[in-house]
Amino acid sequence: MYYRRKKSGKWLIEIQRKGYPRLSKSFDDLKIGKKWGRKIEHEIETGQFEDLTKASKTTVRALLEKYRDEITINKKGVKEETAKINLLVRNEVSNYTITQLKAHHLYKFKKESDLVRAPATTNKYLHMLQNVWNTAKRVWGITMPPYNPFELVTMHKVKNARDRVLTKAEYEKLLEACLMGNMPVLSDIVIFAYETGARQGEILKLKRDHVDFEKRLCTFLDTKNGEDRTIPLSDTAFEILKRHRFGDTLFNILARRLRKHFNIACRRAAISNFRFHDLRACFCTNALLSGMTIPEVSVLSGHKDWKQLQRYARIKPEDLIEKVKKIEKSIG
Repeated sequence: MYYRRKKSGKWLIEIQRKGYPRLSKSFDDLKIGKKWGRKIEHEIETGQFEDLTKASKTTVRALLEKYRDEITINKKGVKEETAKINLLVRNEVSNYTITQLKAHHLYKFKKESDLVRAPATTNKYLHMLQNVWNTAKRVWGITMPPYNPFELVTMHKVKNARDRVLTKAEYEKLLEACLMGNMPVLSDIVIFAYETGARQGEILKLKRDHVDFEKRLCTFLDTKNGEDRTIPLSDTAFEILKRHRFGDTLFNILARRLRKHFNIACRRAAISNFRFHDLRACFCTNALLSGMTIPEVSVLSGHKDWKQLQRYARIKPEDLIEKVKKIEKSIG
């Protein structure tokens, strides 16, 4: 350990050890400086020293931008995640260096975010920050401080599970409303989603080459989980695809235009709290109630396991009345 007095009157403590970066720090009090130096030397000798030099010079903003430019850009949801990261980059929380960031900074961000965003959205931003922090440690090899501020932050408890499915009467009203709108193809898309459980993106990307009209199969390529999924088509779904088989893309519609006209149809049919994605839940629920097994439904829906599928299986007690009666008859 070396020390010398600077022109400013402060004491500069320097530590140089082979195999370690040169470390230095200024102190007003020489005793405090020597104490720091001995602590660092002890950590080096015992193998406990962690060089936080890079962390002390790297801001949260720099981590966010690196994550956005190197990792987010390769994701399917690049547009949405980029927007989320850009918002964090502009926020005050990104001004702190890695070693400066503390739990109270995150709580301040959380409090301010809650004023303008839903609790679930605030959670997503905090998870984004935490994910970037963990990536810096695991992927980029940045030595992070032993203090992890995210471990001290309590996330909102959000109950946002949906249980909305259409009754048969609502489904018929919705189809009637679709036919009354200014998008003739809307009813066919809604029926196809209801019959197959396909996601909106999978339907809009479906091309003629992805359909085997002889075997009555269609394949959704590069789905949300990164895999292709081939499903058999019901009579109704097959007839719809045959009607639209003459173009390269079967349903050549922009997603935002589809959402707009779908929402208009829901309002016209007086159907509230229903999203296009809920048609997928309608399919899963109907398939399970038809007697299909969980593995069979998973093959059609693309879910990996029951836990994932369970979110879409919105079976209600009244749906089981007839099945309960059958049990009663079998006992009798």
